[in-house]
Amino acid sequence: MTAVVPPAVVETAGRPGLLARHFRRIAQEGLGDRNNRTAHSMAWFKDRLYVGTTRRSEDDPYTSRAAADPGVRAQIWRFDPAAAAWEQIYVSPLVSVRGREVPRDVGYRGMIVFQGASDEAPALYVTTISDHGSLFLRSSDGVSFDVVSTPGLGNSVNRSFRSLAALHGRLYASPSGRSGEDGVERNFADAAVVYESDDPAAGRWRVVSEHGFGDPGNIGVFELAQFNGFVYGGTFNARSGCQVWKTDARGEAPYRWVRVVSAGADRGNLNEVAVTMVPFAGALFVGTGIPGLGYDRAHGVGPSAGELLRVNADDTWDLVVGEPRQTVAGRKRPLSGLGPGFGNEFNSVIWRMAVHDGWLYAGTHDWSVFLTFFARRARPAFGRFLQRIAQSQAGFDLWRTRDGARWTRVTGDGFGAPSSYGLRTIVSTPVGVFIGTHSLSAARTAANGAASARDAGGLDVWWGRA
Repeated sequence: MTAVVPPAVVETAGRPGLLARHFRRIAQEGLGDRNNRTAHSMAWFKDRLYVGTTRRSEDDPYTSRAAADPGVRAQIWRFDPAAAAWEQIYVSPLVSVRGREVPRDVGYRGMIVFQGASDEAPALYVTTISDHGSLFLRSSDGVSFDVVSTPGLGNSVNRSFRSLAALHGRLYASPSGRSGEDGVERNFADAAVVYESDDPAAGRWRVVSEHGFGDPGNIGVFELAQFNGFVYGGTFNARSGCQVWKTDARGEAPYRWVRVVSAGADRGNLNEVAVTMVPFAGALFVGTGIPGLGYDRAHGVGPSAGELLRVNADDTWDLVVGEPRQTVAGRKRPLSGLGPGFGNEFNSVIWRMAVHDGWLYAGTHDWSVFLTFFARRARPAFGRFLQRIAQSQAGFDLWRTRDGARWTRVTGDGFGAPSSYGLRTIVSTPVGVFIGTHSLSAARTAANGAASARDAGGLDVWWGRA
């Protein structure tokens, strides 16, 4: 169950890739508040790093109970690399709901630097997780933030917008998060559509796709990216597996979208969601998986680990990391030689990717830390077995490649913090690459017996530079 690490890439051209020793932790324990469990969004703006947090007072930040807790107010932090200093610059305001003061926002899920028609210069746009409809916030100076949208872009059931992308001077967004029986379901969308705006500062948006791109099985447009002059949308499809669609974003809305990947890349719903998409080396790399612990209980999908695909400019695709199989285009084998999850069955999704100094970096969600909780309910011998697995596996993985085929593992244990089980954000900047984590709560970390000065719960932020 331990990932197989291929031989190291020969690093002879360009700048060498980063190793674990090149990363140092610049924030831990949730930036001083271990209820800050997720670095949900991240961007480089005006020579500073911005991080939006999602807070969890209990086990789930999206429930009505959490949203009604005045202490669960989402935050935006700013890091100055020159001074090596953090500053909290924004906290969700409180709003009155049925006579109670509650946080307007429990998380900041999307973040992008974009210049629209009425922006005098690039501005920082942030999307919220809000119980009464996600909002778009805008900052021109990196200090003050203004609401520049209606709740949910006119549909208050849209509780969050996960993915943002820009092309041709227009900003694209897709909702992910809707009302559920217990508050907000963070992954399912009421409207599986893509929104477009050439002037988000003015709150001017329109829908530019059919619901689910015309397929009712697509219950969300989970990820957006731009590549080769097209906007790409990756879907959540529990029925037949994720799809990838593209449009040149020209003509009348709704635009014409073309499907380039279907049926979970012929793996079916074991590739339930297209989770992350990044252009690299003349292709679009797509990370897939099943959110959560590799098992979608609501739809009975899984368990399984995520895969990595390469979508080429001619709309063909290659399997980079994953399970060899017969496809409609013939037999596909992973170019890397690595199986699902980079050879680690606990990597339920390839969660986030970024390109830095000519290298593609890919981070995972590794749920093996939860085996320690399952072990307490198991028979002693089997419980000890589960504990040993968790001890050897826990913590997110980070991998890198220069050519898209040969991969080297940077870390397999969250840089030594096993409670950091997800690499949630990664951003390339002029001063290095920054990583934000998704981590266990302080209470769960302590209950897990992992609490220490190095691993006490709450999100971490890491800074990597050679």
